[in-house]
Amino acid sequence: MHLIIYTDGGARGNPGPAGIGVVIWKLKIKNEKLKMSEKLELVEKWGRYIGEATNNVAEYTALLLAIKRAREVGAASIDFMMDSELIVKQMRREYKVKDSGLAALFVKVWNEIPHFKKVTFTHIPREKNKVADKMVNEAIDQAFRR
Repeated sequence: MHLIIYTDGGARGNPGPAGIGVVIWKLKIKNEKLKMSEKLELVEKWGRYIGEATNNVAEYTALLLAIKRAREVGAASIDFMMDSELIVKQMRREYKVKDSGLAALFVKVWNEIPHFKKVTFTHIPREKNKVADKMVNEAIDQAFRR
């Protein structure tokens, strides 16, 4: 099974109250003539409040929980779509991970990759990550309504 996963993380303040958002799609048909909506089936979408964190920690936390979830649902391959250029370039090994807190999260994600046949990381504009971003904001908002 091939998954396309959109992840996002954000904090209000940096650091500040933070949340993550994950949207998991399953590729049901590989046909270039079909629209994306005809090729994909929504598996799940969710957000979580993660407490006080930086934007980058939230981004990595979203990625880590998403890759673990992909493993649980039996994915063979994954295309990650993220609006964090930093995280994408670090995962592609184009940038070094200099921050020790991020390095620990990077290693946890990196150690999940061998469980899949193929994992890619693609940087996308924020406008193309609206659903995951919405999950982030709903998670943070919900935490403060309690």
